[in-house]
Amino acid sequence: MTTRLLLLDSAGLYFRAFYGVPERSAPSGVPTNAVRGFLDMLAVLLEKAQPSHLVACWDNDWRPSFRVAAIPSYKSHRVADASGAEDVPAALQVQVPLIVDALAALGIARLGSDGYEADDVIGTLTDRHKAAMPVDIVTGDRDLFQLVDDTTGPVRVVYTAKGGVRTPDVVDEAQLREKYAISSGPAYADMAVLRGDPSDGLPGVPGIGEKTAAALITKYGDLAALRAALAAGDPAIKGAQRARLESSAAYLDVAPAVVAVARDAPLDEVDLAVPDRVADPALMSRLATEHRLTASFDRVLNALAIA
Repeated sequence: MTTRLLLLDSAGLYFRAFYGVPERSAPSGVPTNAVRGFLDMLAVLLEKAQPSHLVACWDNDWRPSFRVAAIPSYKSHRVADASGAEDVPAALQVQVPLIVDALAALGIARLGSDGYEADDVIGTLTDRHKAAMPVDIVTGDRDLFQLVDDTTGPVRVVYTAKGGVRTPDVVDEAQLREKYAISSGPAYADMAVLRGDPSDGLPGVPGIGEKTAAALITKYGDLAALRAALAAGDPAIKGAQRARLESSAAYLDVAPAVVAVARDAPLDEVDLAVPDRVADPALMSRLATEHRLTASFDRVLNALAIA
């Protein structure tokens, strides 16, 4: 087993499982495709990474108020109703508590923080532990590329958007340079502010796409330096590009704090070590029997080398 911290973007995994794993009936009558898929992906990740520490990071708040206050459109297209709840299929909603129970039964740490997203939990845990061990972040969300760090940890993103957990892209600084023409995680965050992200309701600067955003950040070093050059009348920033940046000043004032993952989310102190025994055999047995999850649990136990 390698000394390594594996951080899971849990919602990203169970949404992927829900849409990618076919349903089948279980004695309980509750859908189980997301649970089975989540556990099966967990087994693959454990087998491949052999981590010493593992956390299922949780969205205690999928749309934090501090981000919405700064940019009201933040994830607004995913709001289900006036309550502000996320638009989640009912057949997935009923499975999330089962995933919570499965993690508890196995003894795998699950951490969330009220008022924060899983991304913020990941950012906080990364900052806390990267000096002590390498960190791998499992996600299909490009936002977390901002945490990539070759010098401390190192910190990599196991990016599952295309190849899933079996053939993910492993993103380090070399990959950021090759794919996005930027040099570091912080530079990626600055580029993302300029580019925007429609999937999160972030408008970006109109007319500035990914390549132009990357070129600007590379030229000026970071977003603050670009804005300082703009304010100082740098003649290299001219015409339509200057007009677009100037007209987006209000957005650029607040967007960095929305895009940046928190590094200081309050988190409970729990044991992050990969379990060496089943924490609650009775709970695991009940889940396995009622929801026909025996095979999925066995895969995880085999990956953990728990008899």
